[in-house]
Amino acid sequence: MTTSFQGSAQVFADSFKDLGLLLLVSIVVIYLILGILYEDFIHPITILSGLPSAGFGALLTLLIFNVELNLYSFIGIILLVGIVKKNGIMLVDFAILLQRGSANERQRNEGILPLPAIYEACLVRFRPIMMTTMAALIGTLPIALGTGTGSEARRPLGMAVVGGLVFSQILTLYLTPVVYTYMEGFRSKL
Repeated sequence: MTTSFQGSAQVFADSFKDLGLLLLVSIVVIYLILGILYEDFIHPITILSGLPSAGFGALLTLLIFNVELNLYSFIGIILLVGIVKKNGIMLVDFAILLQRGSANERQRNEGILPLPAIYEACLVRFRPIMMTTMAALIGTLPIALGTGTGSEARRPLGMAVVGGLVFSQILTLYLTPVVYTYMEGFRSKL
């Protein structure tokens, strides 16, 4: 005995077949581009360390509000990858600038340790990170709360982005500095 989907259910199953691969390929491409940009393969891991919390937050929000994971919500999760990656880039880029030298001659000659560098990056970059996250959050909130014609199709996208942003924003400001410190320690051991 065999079973298979037919009609609309088959089209739906076929459309979801490659979405996981699409998400994985997009993360690998982002990793490779960041590796080329930083000429390093450790810092892209630090930058991408916030992605699991964003995905978990998006899926948890969809689960809490009993919204299915469809094509729109999956597009929202892919959108989250870009927004969360940007937050990581802001922190890591500034910490690298502090650690490896900047316009300040003392820092250029002596350099500073990873922990003070990422701490300073968190203090200086907190406001820009919050501003861009709030802009994205407020921009997608009407989609998540939307009513009217066709809103049931777009609502999963908004909920995925809003839930992922809120959850990852809380964790990223704690998680990325910890991963950065450990990765710098790992680099010094190599």
